[in-house]
Amino acid sequence: MTHLNEGDVAPDFTLPTDGEPVSLAALKGKTVVLYFYPKDDTSGCTVEAQDFTARQKDFETAGAVVVGVSKDSVKSHGKFRAKYELTHTLGSDETGAMLESYGVWVEKSMYGRKYMGISRDTFLIGPDGQIKRIWRKVKVPGHAEEVMKAVKAQ
Repeated sequence: MTHLNEGDVAPDFTLPTDGEPVSLAALKGKTVVLYFYPKDDTSGCTVEAQDFTARQKDFETAGAVVVGVSKDSVKSHGKFRAKYELTHTLGSDETGAMLESYGVWVEKSMYGRKYMGISRDTFLIGPDGQIKRIWRKVKVPGHAEEVMKAVKAQ
C-alpha cells in the first residue's frame, strides 16, 4: 500500500465526473483540496460535501479547487450533487486505482467485521504538485473550515 507524506509529489490522476473529466495535471498551478469520502448520500459524507460547498467562494477566492473522490459512479455523483446543490467537482474512481495511489483504500472494521473501504482523508496539494498537508481519518465537523485556514496560510 502506498503511504504518502507531506512534501511528496502528489500522484497524478484523471477521473470521470458528471461533467468534464478532472485531472491533477490540468489543475497544475492551482492549489487543490483533494478529499476522499466513503459514499454518496450518507450522513457524514453529505455534511462534509455541504461544508465544502458552503465555503466554495472562499476557496475560489484563495485560488483553490476542491475535488471530492469516492468509488461511487458518475451517475451517483450527479444525483448527489443535484440533491444537495453541491458546487465542487466529484471524481469517480470505480476501479480504485487512484484510491490505491493515495493510500486511502484501507482495511476497516465495523462490529468486528473487517472490510476494505475508503479512509476519510484530505490532501492539500500546492500549485507545484507537492503535498502540503494531509489530514487522516477526518472528523467532519469543522474540517472544511480547518482546510480553508490551511489554504489561506500557504
